[in-house]
Amino acid sequence: MSLLRYISLCLFLCGMAVADGMQPETTVVILNEEEGEATLNVKNTDPGPALLHSVILNLPEDPEPLLIVTPPITRVEAGDTQLVRFISTAKQPLKTQRLKRVSFEGIPEARAPGGATIGITLRQSLPLILHPKGLPKHDAPWQLLTWKREGDQLKVHNNSAYVVRMGMEVQLHPQASVATLPRTYILPGEVLTLSSASPVAGVVAVEIKPATVYGFTVDSYRAPVTADAD
Repeated sequence: MSLLRYISLCLFLCGMAVADGMQPETTVVILNEEEGEATLNVKNTDPGPALLHSVILNLPEDPEPLLIVTPPITRVEAGDTQLVRFISTAKQPLKTQRLKRVSFEGIPEARAPGGATIGITLRQSLPLILHPKGLPKHDAPWQLLTWKREGDQLKVHNNSAYVVRMGMEVQLHPQASVATLPRTYILPGEVLTLSSASPVAGVVAVEIKPATVYGFTVDSYRAPVTADAD
């Protein structure tokens, strides 16, 4: 099974799991620096009470802790909704958007002695974007990316202040072949190299499937590819 198919299968299974467990009201958390915090409602859709365990996850590319979540763990009755707060702890003003992830795990309440049962915990991980004060909102930050052929490699440059999220599969034109990004996001200031089974010489455009700030997919976007001077 290819990596892309495996990821697609995992996403499909995660989507099925949302039917039970702790269900966030949105698919992305946005924390505006000027407000200092963000909130999110999480509903317990299980038939019984459970502990909601919330954790902030730092990316390998950006390990700096910038916020806390409260309450980190709390009991939520069946059908009830818990308000979760995300509070900025950044010591310096943000210059660019920053990307973290937040994990929500529902831990079923243990049965009384003699009523042993096997509990299944379901964990969901959502992207969390910290947005700097004074930075204009941009509905299509993927349009700010620069795609370049550098030697025998195809690279994407993010010279903007925005986090860009998109599918890993990239269509190459006019060859109609496929290249793959190493991950589904590119941070401000980053350069990512795509992998391709076929040569990238002659590629003049790429077609990507971007995700909006709030996680919704939009129509495919085609961007030009520039080449290094010979």
